[in-house]
Amino acid sequence: MEQNKPNLIIVMTDQQRADLRKACGYELDTMPFLDEWGCGGVDFEKAYTPNPTCLPARVSMFTGRYSQSHQARTNHNEKDALYTKDLLDILKENGYRTALCGKNHSHHPMEDFDFWETSGHLGYEGERNTTPEEFAFADFLKATKHMETHTPSPGGVEVQHPYRNVSSAFKFIDSVKDQPFFAWVSFAEPHNPYQVPEPYFDLFPPEILPPVHSGKEILPEKGEKFVWTRGIWEQVLGEQIEDRILRARSNYHGMLRLIDDQFKRLILGLRERNLEENTIVIFLSDHGDFVGEYGLIRKGPDLPDILSHIPMVWRGPGIAAQGRTSSGFVNLVDVLPTICDLLGVEIPFGCQGKSILPLLQGGTVPAGEFDSTLSESGFSGLYWNNDDALTVSDEDACSKEMDRFDCLNTWTQCGQIRSLWKGDFRIQMDMMGNGYLYDLKHDPFELRNLWNEQAYAQIKGELLAELTAAILRAVDPLPAPHFRYRTKVHPKGYWFQEDYRSPDPGIRDYAFLGGKLPPREK
Repeated sequence: MEQNKPNLIIVMTDQQRADLRKACGYELDTMPFLDEWGCGGVDFEKAYTPNPTCLPARVSMFTGRYSQSHQARTNHNEKDALYTKDLLDILKENGYRTALCGKNHSHHPMEDFDFWETSGHLGYEGERNTTPEEFAFADFLKATKHMETHTPSPGGVEVQHPYRNVSSAFKFIDSVKDQPFFAWVSFAEPHNPYQVPEPYFDLFPPEILPPVHSGKEILPEKGEKFVWTRGIWEQVLGEQIEDRILRARSNYHGMLRLIDDQFKRLILGLRERNLEENTIVIFLSDHGDFVGEYGLIRKGPDLPDILSHIPMVWRGPGIAAQGRTSSGFVNLVDVLPTICDLLGVEIPFGCQGKSILPLLQGGTVPAGEFDSTLSESGFSGLYWNNDDALTVSDEDACSKEMDRFDCLNTWTQCGQIRSLWKGDFRIQMDMMGNGYLYDLKHDPFELRNLWNEQAYAQIKGELLAELTAAILRAVDPLPAPHFRYRTKVHPKGYWFQEDYRSPDPGIRDYAFLGGKLPPREK
């Protein structure tokens, strides 16, 4: 194996809320191994997704580009992904064997990886079910229709996807000879259906869960999308809605511990194979989950902190042991440029993230670079509402029987919304000028909108200017200018290095691209 190239593993969970860990101040100990393991690396307190939606977030991680730029703005636009090179391209060019172990839901067909064993949410989404227990579990998942379960899942731990995903990772790792490897270990959990087997089903029973910080009474203050989403949930979950949400919360907590145990199994497996010292492991999620807050579950409306805030932990060679740190805002779009920086290769043109290597190494942090972060939502157009003729069953957001609900739909994803986090505040604005301002230090669950409060007028003005500037920095550099114009790009993706001077323009002549992307199979 090439000793100068570390192995790389990205462990991605699906829909994991950032704050439900003891290391984050939560009163229940849901993920003890991750908390302890993170002390040997960097466990970011201020990590965010560029879009709290599965596919857009995953494409952003691979390409280092915001969803407005890579154009895969919904869960169904993978064929529209626009970029020059992404993480998979870079790693293959540098001699890495690559693997997908688990949920995909990106712009890459599984065949783009050298090895793949996939899984989804409902049992028959790429899983290689071979035993009676696995088929029984798959049937169980399919029957849930993505809803919560009120009995333990059948088959025990070994039929669960996180267990099988880790087994797939070991199968891949053991097959690699004399090459560095990259494994995307992508858990489809704790995403719904909210299910979990024994002993995890009874590990965090409903009666010991901390109460939520607010219920449905706050929804009018949050906006029409929130009110509409709760209304659909009331139709789907019926009179038992509060009890069903509580059971979903309980299962969600149990699944966090199951994931933690399987992550531990993965790390111990690396140690047993003498690979840990030369392997960079990144633990992160694509976006969060309401988990009962505001009387909601799953995701959907807008860019609340609870959906946009994600776990992100880095550990491995070249990364200093700093434990839990709040030294800067980081984002999924920063993963690609940081890996390029670690490998000493050029960041692809069109990448909009920046290298967070200074934060990982505990060195001097470039002034201004990690003071804020941006997230976005929306596919286009006007807001849809109940006055329109389109119905949830016509759009297939719900079945005609109203026994299932896809919280990502025409209503929750329409329009254009942008949000910026800086210091203790989050500001959000939509294309119609509607705004929200929250003081996260004193109001972490965003129960009081400060937008129209005179005492915060100066802060609002300053953050609006910051939001505008961040949106402009996120304008797509693709296509590259034609003819003579050359785009000046910092090699680490930075913006505030006033003393930066571009090297010989002949070395990095982006105009040569002519605004055209290399041909790719769609």
